[in-house]
Amino acid sequence: MHSRVAAVKAPRTHNRRRVTGSSGRRREGRESGRQRPNMSRHVFTSAVLLLVVVMMCCGAGAANAQDVNLPVVVSQPGKYFAWRYLKDGETVESLHVPSLVEMNGKVFAVAEAQCKNEGRFNGISSKILTLTEERTKEVLDKTTVKVQVLEECTSAKAKCPSQNLAQAGFQGIPGVRVSRPTTVVKGNDIYMLAGIYGLDGAAGNGKNRTDELGLLLAKGNVVGDGVHENRIYWNDVDALPSISNIQQKESLTVPFGSGGSGVKMEDGTLVFPMEGKKVRTRKVNGADAAVGTKTVSLFIYSADTTTWKLSKEIPADGCSDPSVVRWKDKKLMLMTACDGGRRRVYESGDMGESWTEALGTLSRVWGKKEERPDKGVGSGFITATIEDRDVMLVTLPVYVKKAEPRGNPKSELHLWLTDNTHIVDIGSVSGEGDDAAASSLLYKRSTGGTGNKENKEELIALYEKKKGGEENSLGMVSVSLTEQLDRVKKVLATWQEVSKSVSQLCVSLLAQKGASTNTVCSADKITNGLVGFLSSNFSDNTWRDEYLGVDATVTSGAGAEKTSDGVTFRGAGAEWPVGDQGENQLYHFANYNFTLVATVSMDKVPEGDTTIPVMGVHAMNGGTNTVLLGLSYNKEKKWQLLCGDVTDSDGHSSNWATDTRRHVVILLRNGSQGFAYVDGERVGNQPCTLDTTDLKRISHFYIGGNGGSMGRREDVSVTVTNLLLYNRPMNGNNIRLLNANEISVSKSVEVASNPHAVGGATGDGSTVCGSGLLPSLLLLLLGLWGFAAL
Repeated sequence: MHSRVAAVKAPRTHNRRRVTGSSGRRREGRESGRQRPNMSRHVFTSAVLLLVVVMMCCGAGAANAQDVNLPVVVSQPGKYFAWRYLKDGETVESLHVPSLVEMNGKVFAVAEAQCKNEGRFNGISSKILTLTEERTKEVLDKTTVKVQVLEECTSAKAKCPSQNLAQAGFQGIPGVRVSRPTTVVKGNDIYMLAGIYGLDGAAGNGKNRTDELGLLLAKGNVVGDGVHENRIYWNDVDALPSISNIQQKESLTVPFGSGGSGVKMEDGTLVFPMEGKKVRTRKVNGADAAVGTKTVSLFIYSADTTTWKLSKEIPADGCSDPSVVRWKDKKLMLMTACDGGRRRVYESGDMGESWTEALGTLSRVWGKKEERPDKGVGSGFITATIEDRDVMLVTLPVYVKKAEPRGNPKSELHLWLTDNTHIVDIGSVSGEGDDAAASSLLYKRSTGGTGNKENKEELIALYEKKKGGEENSLGMVSVSLTEQLDRVKKVLATWQEVSKSVSQLCVSLLAQKGASTNTVCSADKITNGLVGFLSSNFSDNTWRDEYLGVDATVTSGAGAEKTSDGVTFRGAGAEWPVGDQGENQLYHFANYNFTLVATVSMDKVPEGDTTIPVMGVHAMNGGTNTVLLGLSYNKEKKWQLLCGDVTDSDGHSSNWATDTRRHVVILLRNGSQGFAYVDGERVGNQPCTLDTTDLKRISHFYIGGNGGSMGRREDVSVTVTNLLLYNRPMNGNNIRLLNANEISVSKSVEVASNPHAVGGATGDGSTVCGSGLLPSLLLLLLGLWGFAAL
């Protein structure tokens, strides 16, 4: 077989910084057993190679690695790079940075392989997965995975050996290290972006990595003859050339890959997430002086794999391990692990020229335990169309402590489902006892062929399985998520049923008023931004979210009872957690914007010095949990706006008759202003102005009692029905429409129980609306349609 060879310019290697131990621990010393590259201070333009693609000409029938000439790349003057397989005496020590690719219906696992012989070096491993309905889990055997290593040789192009010839000739010859592969499929080709780093000697000879060279792009194909196992052969190799907008990124030092999966846009553009180091500067004698570097997340993309462009980095510094997906209307979403411990999510509709943090939906939802590092752990992050609905699927570790007092915390890999509004923890996907870290996801659908066979759907996860303590990775585990995919479908059915029910009730109400229902009552309007819904699904002191998200819990007082259309609190209160969820906070958006709507009634008017807290939010303030924003009713029959330690005594007056339902709203706008409304009228003369310089994190919403002495009055009961939580603030005009005193609603309106009841995975929500939506919801919808148009 023949290899085509072309000349390229070799990189400069001056000012190298020697580092020892080419296979150290990851940053923060935990998750994957690898250090980040010790970055040189070269700017990107002086670090990027200019290599030319060299293609291996191998037929589809070449199934045995011994029969294949691997591709060669030459650099002036007379230096060649070649892919080779591991030799005798070289072994795989650990596997890291998982990625999944599908080609011709087959699924392959790709990972970075840390190898050793006299020293340690890196290669790229790949293996076809053989999961079946009976064999739902497969551990990648480090002794059987195929590993390819990129290495330099000094022979003439015609003599530059493949792995099966003159193997001794590689010893003592400078080489390169390939790490953190990121893959994406386009047509019949598999593209892989990886970092390349210079070595003093050939791979495996014990020499140290000395310099990072840049980013490498490899193109591979699946080869097999039906007898031997299909495998990926990397052939074309190219180092990314200088890019057109690099002048705008002069402060960005040498980039490196992120691992996981890339994205193919509808027009064929390939997008790869990546990291970089940016120089930190400060003024010294009136001039900018470098004072170190910081990690940034961004992506690189190309429509033709020849001309490449960098996006702008996301606004936050200290963020690593980015994952990118395409979400509706060509929007790109980037998830990254940032300093402070929470995963941030950013959106861009202009290929990364501008970024907006998704504070109202997914950003900062996922976090970590304080005692565990989170960087170095890439997330599985993909989009899929399931049951004709666009969704995102996320896999991230949930950390749990071991039973032993001194035991290190372990992690279970959990699967999360979101439609960019609702979020549900589907549950654990890792094996019992596995300590899971970085992960990758793949969703595939294949037709059943002729006849009436249905399409076959598969959801597969690939994750790092750790040893105990600080040990390196044991390897990779792949698992078929058939049961989890079934639960995903049930959750989607529940979401659709709840939203449809709300929309139908809107139609019924507006029809009574003689108003048009063609547009305002459609499910995508009336439920736009509706994240949580507490109705009549109450038992065992738990008020369950109809959308299967976060449940509220009765925590104090004499008790709470389920009524025909809600919950009655008598000297009690319920808490709907935000920050109190801990590691993963599905309602983190409430720290910035929210609207909470409810229908309330009391069995008697407060007497004496009794003040009834109706609902509000608590926040952590220097270790003390205090009321940040709230609404209460006092003995003077006035509503009061609570703003921290201040109470607006000039509250909205209301002659509240016993058992009369009132429609109350509290909202937060931009994290800085709070408002309260009763029957469409604002409470208080001024909004509640919050100090944003010291942002107080919301711990929970309180309902029917705030946990203080005011919430333990057993002589007055408060009935609350239909709490609706939106991830954005309403405006005053919309809220005024909530005045429902003029509306008479029959209590015969109900919705059939959902047949797709789903058991809770982690206690965040476990049932669907089995008892139906309550008729009092109709009293709210006349106002909510106005909000839906925002």
